[in-house]
Amino acid sequence: MQRFRRLLLLPALLLAAGLAAPAHADVGEIYQEDDWATEKHVPVIECPDAFVPGEMTDIIVSVGKEINHPNTTEHHIRWTRLYFMPEGSPFAYEIGSVEFGAHGESTAGPNTSTIYTDHVAMFRMRTGVPGTLYATSFCNIHGLWESMKEITIAE
Repeated sequence: MQRFRRLLLLPALLLAAGLAAPAHADVGEIYQEDDWATEKHVPVIECPDAFVPGEMTDIIVSVGKEINHPNTTEHHIRWTRLYFMPEGSPFAYEIGSVEFGAHGESTAGPNTSTIYTDHVAMFRMRTGVPGTLYATSFCNIHGLWESMKEITIAE
């Protein structure tokens, strides 16, 4: 994942996440990764292992698949993003970005609303080349997280 991390623009990511980093920070140093089955912050990518050329393919990205992540005003997933790095390409494509904006806050105070979003997003894409999907997410307390999934092209 190091190659992918270096392709992203550090200042833009940090600004979007509301973080500041020292001038020497590498994008790879601010992302955390782990096994999604044991860590509630890791985005999970669910899609076929092989895409059919020319056909749209649904991709689900969720956070907290095995271990539920809190969704309160004080502790929540703020956004998730999906990128595709085609094999042999020097650049990644941003497939989509989803903001999760309702975490129980209201004018009456934190956790007083009945309105909550769930940190699940559906993307749809097509490709004729193999590559790697990268999902990123941001927890307002525990920072940036990532995962990846290799895809092939069905014959």
